[in-house]
Amino acid sequence: MSVEQVITQKLNQSFSPIHLDVLNESNRHHVPPNSETHFKVVVVSDEFESQRLISRHRAVNGVLAEELANGVHALSINAYTKEEWQALEAVPKTPNCKG
Repeated sequence: MSVEQVITQKLNQSFSPIHLDVLNESNRHHVPPNSETHFKVVVVSDEFESQRLISRHRAVNGVLAEELANGVHALSINAYTKEEWQALEAVPKTPNCKG
């Protein structure tokens, strides 16, 4: 199973998301072709109700601790409640790699 698939599976199991995007952005960085080292996650879940942003990020990082310790170099987390997601005009764009 690819790292992207593992991340998707773990986030689905842990947060029962209303919406989930797991984007492999490794190709935007200076890594070998077909790398799975840089990801952007957009996760919308009722689990995030009444949680501060830092708590949401800690929860996602906790679920993906194994991946972060074993090859995932960067993880951009966009964690929203259903209400926040509905009010959002666009997910923030990932900045270009400067390296």
